Amino acid sequence: MCVTCGCSSHHTHSTDDHHHHHHGQGHSHSHSNGNHGVQDKLINLEKDVLHENALLAQRNRGYFDAKNILALNLVSSPGSGKTMLLECTLRDLKEELSFYVIEGDQQTSLDADRIKATGTKAVQINTGKGCHLDAHMVLHAIQDLKPEENSILFIENVGNLVCPSMFDLGENQRVVIMSVTEGDDKPIKYPDMFHTSEVCIINKTDLLPYVPFDVDRAIENAKKINPKLQFFQISCTTGEGLDGWYDWLKQQTTELKSA
Repeated sequence: MCVTCGCSSHHTHSTDDHHHHHHGQGHSHSHSNGNHGVQDKLINLEKDVLHENALLAQRNRGYFDAKNILALNLVSSPGSGKTMLLECTLRDLKEELSFYVIEGDQQTSLDADRIKATGTKAVQINTGKGCHLDAHMVLHAIQDLKPEENSILFIENVGNLVCPSMFDLGENQRVVIMSVTEGDDKPIKYPDMFHTSEVCIINKTDLLPYVPFDVDRAIENAKKINPKLQFFQISCTTGEGLDGWYDWLKQQTTELKSA
């Protein structure tokens, strides 16, 4: 959990039937102003929350492993194009692969509505003031989704490059998405997120002629943080690069089945 942002894990979990679940696992933060006792309590609380989250993440991971589900945690800052990337992927591959989606936002079901319009089953989690999803929220979402074996579960996290990096959801891989409108220094400004991801998607490449974004520099900066990152350069508007992303998804599902 973040010790400075003041986020809370109280959330509303929406399904197709508009059921709501409230969980009292929230966390609040205070400033110690030199009071080491208060600061120590905050640190201990953070450790406890992260430990509990790790246990639940392992439970989620066991579920995914047992059903051969490829769970991908999509993370980014707001406006990077996560939802549009999902829309393209779901529409283009729905005849070949089985998909389920968990949508995370502070408020509204707008993104889940967009996903459902593709014919994909989706669950919306509204985190309220919270700035990230956690394993507990995902656990309840998959209980409602009931994803089939050999499927792909996309978890679209809350738009935030800080707190979500600390919370394992039980995913197979974490995919960080950055758009060319954000600046090529994003990886070194938010290193934890890039360090904990396996894949980096550089989105909105159709805008490169109009923005001061250097793709090579962005990749270089990201590799300084995580040399093992795999990169895809895409445009959901023109379709450029999407085939490479699709091939990777198919490869991952094949490898999961044969593991």
